[in-house]
Amino acid sequence: MKVIIIGPAHPLRGGGMATFNERLARQFQNEGHQTIIYTFSLQYPSFMFPGTSQYSTEPAPTDLDIRVCINSINPFNWIQMGNRIKKENADLIVVRYWLPLMGPALGTILRRVKKNKHSRIVCIADNVIPHEKRFGDKPFTSYFIKPIDGFIIMSEKVMADLRLFSATKPAALVKHPLYDNFGEQISKAAARAKLGIDPNEQVLLFFGFIRKYKGLDILLDAMKILKDQQQPFKLLIAGEFYGDEKVYSEQIARLGIQEQLILHTGFITDSEVKYYLCAADVVVQPYRNATQSGVTPLAYHFEKPMIVTNVGGLPSLVPDNKAGLVAEPNAASIAIKIIEYFDKGENYFLPHIIEEKKKLSWSKLLDAIMDISGIRHTTIT
Repeated sequence: MKVIIIGPAHPLRGGGMATFNERLARQFQNEGHQTIIYTFSLQYPSFMFPGTSQYSTEPAPTDLDIRVCINSINPFNWIQMGNRIKKENADLIVVRYWLPLMGPALGTILRRVKKNKHSRIVCIADNVIPHEKRFGDKPFTSYFIKPIDGFIIMSEKVMADLRLFSATKPAALVKHPLYDNFGEQISKAAARAKLGIDPNEQVLLFFGFIRKYKGLDILLDAMKILKDQQQPFKLLIAGEFYGDEKVYSEQIARLGIQEQLILHTGFITDSEVKYYLCAADVVVQPYRNATQSGVTPLAYHFEKPMIVTNVGGLPSLVPDNKAGLVAEPNAASIAIKIIEYFDKGENYFLPHIIEEKKKLSWSKLLDAIMDISGIRHTTIT
């Protein structure tokens, strides 16, 4: 088959989506399909981007056909790109949807593509209703959904949100596959040596872009509770601020927990990811609300237990008392679960982590995409 993926890819950093799309393209290629990624020449206007840079400093993949040409805010570009992709006459188009702001651009492009009366269009929807609501969310999403033939959804919350917009379009619920493209697991000692962390510390990890809905402030309050109880834990915060850093620095000072924190609050490149995951004893996701999280399959790949909050799709991804522990989204509950985790020990959770890990394959995702598109899945050798 000829497959086109539309979404973030190199040179964009993409917050995990670029990594996902590139890994998905490789899976299609591994199964014998010609695969092209169409990505953005302009994804967000600079004034709307919350981080320091939209662009990766790492070299471009040499094994992928990535075409950098979609402008998310230029309607003339949408028509041009729609006509261009229509002429590709791809058998399958896989489009990522994560933010209603992209609805007008992607919806217009896909309407043009549908005129070839050949391409089947499948959307992988990370969100339908976003975590942080904005004007235009509902009409932009409604506009985007119309030309889609089927949906791949990675959490029950997103499935429920989709059904508010479309009760009848085919949709399949598939677990987020492993992020297995960040290198192999290394020893905790080696990872800590690389990051300058004491090998004897008990280390919690908060990983990824720092946004309000991810609840870092709740975790900081939990660290204050643990400090007052004279618990010895350290929290490694690894990720870039996507919001006002001052809010967190003032909270840290007010709580007096500077000594409990290890701050690496810049962008973490793909080549550095393994050091942070492998250095940790446990990954903590203290989210206020969630659909699914790219941190979860990352933790599974590096075989790290998790403490997650009882919101959205997180509890179904991290079975309680097996792959990790589930807390309520408040500081007291998270503090209790942190103590419980270290009482049980990493080895208690590891066998369950390994079993859950087996369920998160990229081939299962491809099978689901083929099924929902109506295209018969055939592996070409």
